[in-house]
Amino acid sequence: MFRARLLHPETREPVDDCLAACFPAPRSYTGDDLVEISTHGGLVVPAAALAALVAAGARPAAPGEFTRRAVLNGKMDLLQAEATADLIDAGSPVQRRRALQQLERGLSGRLDGLRSEILELEALIAYDIDFPEEDEGPVSPQRVRGAWDVVRGRVADLLKTAPEGERLREGALLVIAGRPNAGKSSLFNALLGAERAIVTEIPGTTRDAIEAHAVIEGFPFRMVDTAGLRDSDERIEQLGIEVSKKYLAAADLVLFCEERDDASRAPFLAEVSAPVVVVRTKADVTGVGVSAVTGQGVAELRRRLAEVAFGKLLALGDVEPVVTRARHRTALERALAELEAFWSARMAGVDAAATATHLRAAVLALDELIGAVTPEDVLDRVFAAFCVGK
Repeated sequence: MFRARLLHPETREPVDDCLAACFPAPRSYTGDDLVEISTHGGLVVPAAALAALVAAGARPAAPGEFTRRAVLNGKMDLLQAEATADLIDAGSPVQRRRALQQLERGLSGRLDGLRSEILELEALIAYDIDFPEEDEGPVSPQRVRGAWDVVRGRVADLLKTAPEGERLREGALLVIAGRPNAGKSSLFNALLGAERAIVTEIPGTTRDAIEAHAVIEGFPFRMVDTAGLRDSDERIEQLGIEVSKKYLAAADLVLFCEERDDASRAPFLAEVSAPVVVVRTKADVTGVGVSAVTGQGVAELRRRLAEVAFGKLLALGDVEPVVTRARHRTALERALAELEAFWSARMAGVDAAATATHLRAAVLALDELIGAVTPEDVLDRVFAAFCVGK
């Protein structure tokens, strides 16, 4: 790193005294020769420096272009590139830890292992192709079945992490519902740790859904305080209740609030497909449940919400890799389908060469996921959401 004076290439007018750091290939972030220029802050100086560089022949980077070049130059795989974006966007401790694990090839390493196991199974099948005249060949059918069972089970287990892994990236949609004046808004504020929703003793105060991001036990939640559920002739309140129902239909988790045993609970639960946590509010009055006033039971409720929304991830800890994107899930579903098609074909007596094509397709699905074989349009989708600086 050295100090330099940045001049406009046409007018030779001084722009800034800056610092320049050189990163020779192939040890730079992208694998290319890089020079990083650090100017003074503010608005005018960085803009003038950028204008001077463009006048000298440079161009602004496309979104994610630096990381894309790193992928193309073999500095990282596609999963690590996605983890870079996830790390930048992380809004909770668990999101950060998961992104770091993926950046350190946690998921990539697991997929490399699965790929190797499928290739080993394919090698066993090759004996049937090379030695068709032998009754069982050098490899017993039991060995083939055992190898298939193992790799199929591991792909299926990884796929099971997808619902909560994808939820981790987006934040679990937690909808707080119940009858009017059941303490929903007070509990919303208590979980959020801020006075966001208006709280009064008047039933029906909340007329529209109020959203806020919250971190609960280290996990990201998108909390929604909804209008009280009841029959109403008041037009604005009816609209609020309709909005509440739309949120309930999309919820990952519902927190149903009641002051005491509520007859509306059973029909409500029958209409909700998401997991429901029932909480008795105003415990400072009733003596049980949760109190937003005194804080009684709030810590226990927070733990319960994290457990219901992210129980599988809690059980896995930070060691086991997790599927966090729809792209990952789709590729693993393809690999699993091909593995199952392989076994179905084998059981149907299809010749070994034909059954082996399913194993080759399963390997290809994993290759595309890691980025070993990646069409240009997939790269475009992955890097479109990156900030320009990366």
